[in-house]
Amino acid sequence: MSESESRHPEDSHSIDSQISPWLTPLTYFLVGRIAIPLYFKSIEVEGHERLPRDGAVIFAPTHRSRWDPILLGYLAGRRVTGRDLRFMTLLEQTRGIQGWFVRHLGGFPLDRDRPGTASIRYSVELLENEEMLVLFPEGHIFQDNEIHPIQPGVARIALQAIAKKPELKLSIVPVALRYNRQPPISWGSRVRIKVGDPISVDSEDLSAKKEATRRITSDLEEALKILYHGASYSGSE
Repeated sequence: MSESESRHPEDSHSIDSQISPWLTPLTYFLVGRIAIPLYFKSIEVEGHERLPRDGAVIFAPTHRSRWDPILLGYLAGRRVTGRDLRFMTLLEQTRGIQGWFVRHLGGFPLDRDRPGTASIRYSVELLENEEMLVLFPEGHIFQDNEIHPIQPGVARIALQAIAKKPELKLSIVPVALRYNRQPPISWGSRVRIKVGDPISVDSEDLSAKKEATRRITSDLEEALKILYHGASYSGSE
């Protein structure tokens, strides 16, 4: 086996991800002005004022549909905050023609079956540079109306960034996206987006990382439960 064949897919080369200076604004425009208004019957947003305008940010949303990243860009991307979002996404979604678009819109790969370290390091670097990073803390798309156990990865990445740059201002923002129809989301669906209060991590005691990880993960899970169930639709909607 050659050296290149033995390497992990994430580590075989530097992560190829960037914000295209022309594709990203064009995509935001087309999605925000055409695709979303045509596809969804209504979009309700609560908590816009809680969106951070500076500092490092981890958006930690629920995950029920492939529309979720698109709606997050609509919620908090360049059109609203003047900043671009970076996404950790599955390795297979960064391949081929689709992958070219994903990587040039700020997506970067995670191999869920054979997780390496490159995506984690890259996430920490983005936060050190005070960018906005999207991590789906449930780990998968779940096609139901329950909040599934939150994985500790969000807290660990946040704490690593603080450890490398102690002066960093970093917050985790819980976001609930709820559709009035069960996935797959069909044309004419309604969606409610609720933005929670940012969870600050820059004051955590880094000498007790395990306890800090548990505390942040627990706080995030509780916040998502409150937001998600507070965005529920009645049977008549």
